[in-house]
Amino acid sequence: MTDYREILRLKSLGFSERNIALSCPCSRNTVSKVLKRAGELNISWPIPNEQTNAMLEGLLYPKDGKVINNKKMPSLDHIHKELLKNGVSKKLLWTEYIEECRLCGEEPLMYSQFCYYIQQDEQKRRATMHIGRKPGEQVEVDWAGDPAHIIDPDTGEIINAYLFVGVMTYSQYAYVEAFINEKQKAWITAHVHMYEYFGGVAKILVPDNCKTVVVHNGGWFNQQLNTVYHEMAEHYGTAIIPARVRRPKDKPNAEGSVGNISTWITAALRNEQFFSLAELNCAIWEKLKAFNARLFQKKEGSRLSLFRDEELPLLAPLPATRYELAEWKQATVQFNYHISINGMLYSIPYEYIKRKVDVRITDKTIEVFYNHNRIASHLRLYGRKGQYSTIVEHMPEDHQKFLEWNGDRFRKWAEQIGINVYQVIDAILTSSRVEQQSYRSCMGLLKLVDKYSANRLEAACKKALSYTASPSYKSIKNILIAGQVKSPVEAEELETTHNNHGITRGAGYYGR
Repeated sequence: MTDYREILRLKSLGFSERNIALSCPCSRNTVSKVLKRAGELNISWPIPNEQTNAMLEGLLYPKDGKVINNKKMPSLDHIHKELLKNGVSKKLLWTEYIEECRLCGEEPLMYSQFCYYIQQDEQKRRATMHIGRKPGEQVEVDWAGDPAHIIDPDTGEIINAYLFVGVMTYSQYAYVEAFINEKQKAWITAHVHMYEYFGGVAKILVPDNCKTVVVHNGGWFNQQLNTVYHEMAEHYGTAIIPARVRRPKDKPNAEGSVGNISTWITAALRNEQFFSLAELNCAIWEKLKAFNARLFQKKEGSRLSLFRDEELPLLAPLPATRYELAEWKQATVQFNYHISINGMLYSIPYEYIKRKVDVRITDKTIEVFYNHNRIASHLRLYGRKGQYSTIVEHMPEDHQKFLEWNGDRFRKWAEQIGINVYQVIDAILTSSRVEQQSYRSCMGLLKLVDKYSANRLEAACKKALSYTASPSYKSIKNILIAGQVKSPVEAEELETTHNNHGITRGAGYYGR
């Protein structure tokens, strides 16, 4: 900017325009124009200290924000948005701008001026801010862009190995591991190994905005995290803050480390051959150790020393157990109050029939959740498909009673009534090819006690056994209905009321 204050000060001291131009420095024409304009506005030295050169420029050469030299200024916000679209160029926008000026009857800018103002606007938009990071606060994770390679020892095929990169944002201490793919299992395993390598857990985890992190991206303010990834974060006591889509500056340390790792690890191993993933990772970790120990160029220490001295003491301790990778599925509870997982069936409380539930699957357990509340847990079944894991408490009461029916239980029940009832029940149970087919007859026979008393049932069974060794439920019921047997008490009452008149029935008869 032209030093207007100095030009006016030197003029007040009597210097010529040529000497003023050499002192400022600026052109002689500029000095002449400034002094002429100041004379027109009666501006002279001394000038208050509060009045800067920018303020003087505003007084000497006032500008209109929209029109410069009577030419229409384009809308720079509109141009910025349009240039982000595919196929849109500055030349196209300038052509449209000229047509708009023609219709409005205004004078347009030349193409060079048009581009100049766009360039000035873009420079303002590229302003960056340094964000100070606290030790142990944040770790950034991402997949490296360039993969490493391993060779299949059987076929000689070259297979890509994808590099996971985790970086502590304060010290830039890095962790790298190679995986065959970028799927969820590899992603979670990489985090588990990273935390163990660091020896602690940072408060915040900043991953990329990929499908293994965000299931449904409804915008930066409404993101639904992947269930498994969120569960892993809860296990380690950290918070996930995903980077915005196509916003690499949200995780600059990971992005920067990816480039360094591509140079100092991937490129450094380019001439070596590896025939297994384990062999490749051993070589990567050797290079990583040297990378973290390399001294910084513009500050003291190294990534390792800065991490060890300032970050490691502030990391949260690792949990007592390593996170066990779990798979989540949705299932619908069937009418038999079971869900099917990988061909095996697991019981759910019958109240949830036809409800959709979330199922957490690990190598050892099956856990079922409804509205984030656990409602069932089973040991995982293996082997032949179609196996059932049923918990009695999950069944309706009438189903629980049916489950209690078995031959031994019926025999014990009958034995409490009498020996003859026991013999009949045993005969009924052994009469069918399948024991379960006789359960209804046994239950019906034993329920006759409620209507006729245990003594009369015992007498009816004794009478039926005198006819056949395998009496049926129906024959015993008919004996009781016909009144062909009496309990010992009833027989005694009948004897006491007996008289010599054969045609007189007596009180005992009517008492029945």
